[in-house]
Amino acid sequence: MADQTRTHQDIIVRDNRSTLDRDHPKTGGQMVKVATGVAAGGSLLVLSGLTLAGTVIALAVATPLLIIFSPVLVPAVITVVLIITGFLASGGFGIAAITAFSWLYRHMTGSGSDQKIESARMKVGSRGHDTKYGQHNIGVHQQHQQTAS
Repeated sequence: MADQTRTHQDIIVRDNRSTLDRDHPKTGGQMVKVATGVAAGGSLLVLSGLTLAGTVIALAVATPLLIIFSPVLVPAVITVVLIITGFLASGGFGIAAITAFSWLYRHMTGSGSDQKIESARMKVGSRGHDTKYGQHNIGVHQQHQQTAS
């Protein structure tokens, strides 16, 4: 008896679904897209599970070795990380110094792009000024021609 009773909300939801299905029927292309998406997603999900299982098994096998060799491995890893960090920092500071000296040289000799930027800014400003007043003059000229006719 409880299975046969439906609420007003259930009827509205069912009616809306049937209306949406009538308004937008599934085409063959859409069905192929759905099937392809489900197949791709499912296979990727299976691969993800296999990768997780392999990782857990590898960690279980490697953990005793890591514990046995940790007195040697931990200082070695710390040393390698510090050496790599030092080389990267040295390279970064060297590039920054070369860039600064290059900018200083170009600025002192006057061959820098500062003059080019200033020249380009002046050209753009003058073009804008010409366009503004040029359009105004064209409008005034057209008005004079219309009144003269």
